[in-house]
Amino acid sequence: MNNNLRYALAAARLNPIDVAAALAVDPKTVSRWLNGRTPYPRHRWAVADLLNVDEADLWPEAAPKRRALAEGIHTIYPHRWAIPQTTWRTHFNSAMRQIDILAYSALFLAEDHATLRILTERAKTGVNVCILLGDPEAPEIATRGADEGIGAEVMAARVKNALTLYRPLLVVPGIEVRLHRTVLYNSLYRADDQLLINTHAYGTPAANAPVMHLNRTDDQGLASTYLTSFNRIWISAQRCAK
Repeated sequence: MNNNLRYALAAARLNPIDVAAALAVDPKTVSRWLNGRTPYPRHRWAVADLLNVDEADLWPEAAPKRRALAEGIHTIYPHRWAIPQTTWRTHFNSAMRQIDILAYSALFLAEDHATLRILTERAKTGVNVCILLGDPEAPEIATRGADEGIGAEVMAARVKNALTLYRPLLVVPGIEVRLHRTVLYNSLYRADDQLLINTHAYGTPAANAPVMHLNRTDDQGLASTYLTSFNRIWISAQRCAK
């Protein structure tokens, strides 16, 4: 019996059916978790995000030992695809001041209407949203496509598709999209002082590469290093026409 999970559900005023609907799983699966079965990591992360608690509070025996991680590193996901969709939405929805996105296409976000709605709503509340995508005509895009083994044309097409999906955001006050011609060693997804850093590895699609969740603790920490990189790219990037 997982009493921690039961108490957390009660505190959040949710029932097993609510959790099942949010995670797109069978209600019987949630009942098994309540009865003591440990979910897969991606489901543990999704439930913790949904209930706004730490994974270790719900499954202390299964949660990673974060004490071994360096200061400023919240957790590390082995692959970007392992991050539940609800985590991305919660991440951006938590922003009160700044949202930054740096990628070649970030197509997986552009295809999620809920995320686009969150970006729009956050901007309307005064959050500054800066989106940096690769210029589809840039040689760096072609190189990345070749590195991933999907080809230059496919990579450029992914960027163009993403730009089409992001285009409605261009008319929203507080949201700006720029195109860069930079060799990226990582993609960056920021919500205030919380950063999700998707590392890039040669020959590996970004979705298969690891993601670090960083907390910005000071101006000398890991998160600040990546934010400095973002700012340098932003300054040199070209504003996307509406």
